Amino acid sequence: MIISKYQAVLSVVFVMALTGTARLRAKSHQKAKIEIVRKGLILDLDADRGIKIVNGLVSSWKNQVEFKTRTFIATRDAGHKKGTGHPKLKEKVTAIGGHNTVVFRRQELINSDEDAFDHLITGSGYTWFVVMSVYSQVSGLKDVNSFFGNLRNGGKYEGFWAGLKDDNTLWMGSRSGITFGRWDENNPQVPGPRLEKNRYYVIAGRMGAGTGKVTIELFVNGTKPVASRPFPVNPKANSSKMAIGQERDATNHPGHESFDGELARLLMWDRPLSNQELEKTLSSLKKTYVLSPEDNLN
Repeated sequence: MIISKYQAVLSVVFVMALTGTARLRAKSHQKAKIEIVRKGLILDLDADRGIKIVNGLVSSWKNQVEFKTRTFIATRDAGHKKGTGHPKLKEKVTAIGGHNTVVFRRQELINSDEDAFDHLITGSGYTWFVVMSVYSQVSGLKDVNSFFGNLRNGGKYEGFWAGLKDDNTLWMGSRSGITFGRWDENNPQVPGPRLEKNRYYVIAGRMGAGTGKVTIELFVNGTKPVASRPFPVNPKANSSKMAIGQERDATNHPGHESFDGELARLLMWDRPLSNQELEKTLSSLKKTYVLSPEDNLN
């Protein structure tokens, strides 16, 4: 029997290898098919696809877009022990329509490409979406519990990132590399609302294209920004590897600035989506993950 791509049912296939590893692949139900904008899409991490399991833990997460950053690898945790930094896969979560999530508890997944995301803060702009829930945060560096970031190690830590304060207040930002301050006019923090634990949200961030001053905007379950800040673009900024579950490839203290919670989907574009594209993507994600269209915070 031949099944067309439009007549999919949710199926999970485990292919076991002699090494003791398993590759998880899932085909979503038709209702879960997202009509995402393809232009400029450089990252699609989907917990239903591209997960490699080793001894019951997530070893890697594969980008579903044909881009230079293909695989994010589990590395270390706060104890610097190789192999202990693996997140876990949580399967068929009822609250989001039976989709999977990846559970992070101060762990990190790192892509090795140093330069793939540099252009997002030097002029191209960006948009990202994440479907996530949060747990209680375990403070390392106060109020820095990042769920992604590509900050440079050392120097003035240029890059872009998003995370939570210790009380689960949401924030995002870009860092220009002009000054060192954690939060200042060159490295603005765009604060959002305090997120409820164990509730699933669709969160988005957008930064305008061009040089000079552009606007950074944060969205939660809606298309009206919950906060915005100006950002002075530095064309010479040099960010680094993209980390998931962490602010950067924190070789000095991995897990110290990581978050506790779940990610079901992470999407990134190397341009600011238009308002219409933002609305389309938000609506599609809410439909896919069975989140109420009226469940807005704005």
